Amino acid sequence: MKRKFFLKLFMAFLIVYAFLTFIKQQKTLNAYKNEQSYVSSKIDEQEQLNKSLNEKKDNINSPEYIEEMARTKLDMYLPNERVYIDIGK
Repeated sequence: MKRKFFLKLFMAFLIVYAFLTFIKQQKTLNAYKNEQSYVSSKIDEQEQLNKSLNEKKDNINSPEYIEEMARTKLDMYLPNERVYIDIGK
């Protein structure tokens, strides 16, 4: 009689333990899935940045890029070019 009672108690304890372990593992898995999606999105962002930087690197010696940088960064213009400044802003 005592043996059956302890066996049932042990089985109940084992079932509760297995259930709690399963819930804890599910929480851990969900956390890892969230982290994986976050890291994947960061990887995609960095790949886009890498692609744009490679395109910029390829075009950096082109005359159009040099002219654009001279105009925007150095305020340089071509000879005999008229520059109009709108002061109405």
